[in-house]
Amino acid sequence: MPLALVETTMASLLQGFLSRLSRTRYHTPYLPSSVSLIQFSTLQVTSNPLMDEPTDNQIKIPSNINEHDVLNQLSDLLPIRCSTSISKPFTENSPKEQLKTRAVDGFLSPGEKLRGVFIQRLRGKAAIELALSNVGIDLTIDIVSEVVNRGNLGDEAMVVFFNWAVKQPKIRKDVDTYNVIIKALGRRKFVEFMVEVLKDMRSQGISPNYETICLVMDSFIKAYQVSKAIQMFRNLEEFGGKCDTESLNVLLQCLCQRSHVGAANSFFNAMKGEIPFNCMTYNVIIGGWSKYGKIDEMERCLKAMVADGFSPNCLTFSHLIEGLGRAGRIDDAVEVFHHMEEKGCVPDANVYNALISNFISTGDFNETMKYYNAMVSGNCEPDMNTYTKLIVAFLKVRKVADALEMLDDMVGRGMIPTTGAITSFIEPLCRFGPPYAAMMIYKKARKVGCGISLRAYKLLLMRLSRFGKCGMLLTLWDEMQESGYSSDTEVYEYVINGLCNIGQLETAVLVMEESLRKGFCPSRLIWSKLNNKLLASNKVERAYKLFLKIKVARQNDNARRFWRANGWHF
Repeated sequence: MPLALVETTMASLLQGFLSRLSRTRYHTPYLPSSVSLIQFSTLQVTSNPLMDEPTDNQIKIPSNINEHDVLNQLSDLLPIRCSTSISKPFTENSPKEQLKTRAVDGFLSPGEKLRGVFIQRLRGKAAIELALSNVGIDLTIDIVSEVVNRGNLGDEAMVVFFNWAVKQPKIRKDVDTYNVIIKALGRRKFVEFMVEVLKDMRSQGISPNYETICLVMDSFIKAYQVSKAIQMFRNLEEFGGKCDTESLNVLLQCLCQRSHVGAANSFFNAMKGEIPFNCMTYNVIIGGWSKYGKIDEMERCLKAMVADGFSPNCLTFSHLIEGLGRAGRIDDAVEVFHHMEEKGCVPDANVYNALISNFISTGDFNETMKYYNAMVSGNCEPDMNTYTKLIVAFLKVRKVADALEMLDDMVGRGMIPTTGAITSFIEPLCRFGPPYAAMMIYKKARKVGCGISLRAYKLLLMRLSRFGKCGMLLTLWDEMQESGYSSDTEVYEYVINGLCNIGQLETAVLVMEESLRKGFCPSRLIWSKLNNKLLASNKVERAYKLFLKIKVARQNDNARRFWRANGWHF
């Protein structure tokens, strides 16, 4: 194609572009309409001084122009330089002072930062380990446990992270560290990767302990792979373990706890003569049958125990009493208890707890307190299980005074109830009546330094809100936040509902606005209740402004729900 034709085409196209640009509402100072075209062409192109637009006679473009040829000629006339004037601020040679970036993950915990590396879906273990190292976390075993136990890491990701973690200087490569990843993999039923970790332990010269064996066996059984658990027991020596009596007891205990008593009994009979039994072996099987009230199986195992030269101990009698109670033979259970005393076997807390549980199941609280008093007077110290059974039983039948007296007795003996126990005490009290008894238990628990769960706080807030005790509710809300718990939608709804019940509408509106600022959108029921009360109080403008804020918040909430439904966690 002749060079003159290309230049003519270029000049006409550029002149047309400039004429269209001059008619737009945004004028650019860098491309004036009177720009010279001499640098592009040696031809003289006349311009229209009125509109800066060439006439049809001036523009004569042949119809047989090949676009590909034009582009080739343009590339020769206007070559693209390799070096540009655009600066590159994020290069390796740039000084660190120019990189003024603000950390946006400062609110994340160390475990969340490490788990966030796997969201990037990096390719290759080397890239993942480099990214983990660049996080800059002072790694400890607690952080390792947090990463593998929380969140939703996959099996391979958990193993890759653990392999990187054991290379860090502050992480000891011992059996306790390996138990952390074995427990996490077993909890998620990643049994194949769990076996690979066991092989890695063996290659590192680390032998599993009985806790490791318990975690492995329980993981197989929980995944409904009982045959593999038994096969793993037979192959323990390949992983550095021992097929001894203690390992057998661990396997049988795991089977009985997961309701596989029949399989445990069959394997128990199969191993007779191969591995020596002890008293604990028989107690495990008797305890497994006692949960189902199988008296015949219990008696058969007891006879085999005596024939093998083992005398029943307190744990054996506690299982027998529990099994008889589950079978409805309470009188026989009492007879076993007295027969035990006649033989000179002093009952311990487990025996008394089994007998007390039998009377609680029948609702005979007179006999329950009789044996509790006999337990205290017989120099047998009640344990936490004793008090928990009694207090929960009293609360279920609404004997609140007796439950509070029992709680005082427990605290007086120096026993601090667990967080779960306090929650089990508060829950039945929040189902009936005023919240005073529940608040008494809460205050006693805080006084002795017992931790309160978030569920317990929500139960108390719900009950106080329903009865309009807003002074106590706001105080409890402050104490909940002081304990380290963050308020969520449910908490804000309880507070707003309680304030509405006593007519504190302005305070309720402030709490509602705070929840909206934090990204929590209360339910339509709570919003309607507050809106109706505002309208009834002639606060129409206040209600309308709040409506606009809730409208925007609900749109954002719906958008977040859509994001999360599609896996976009923003």
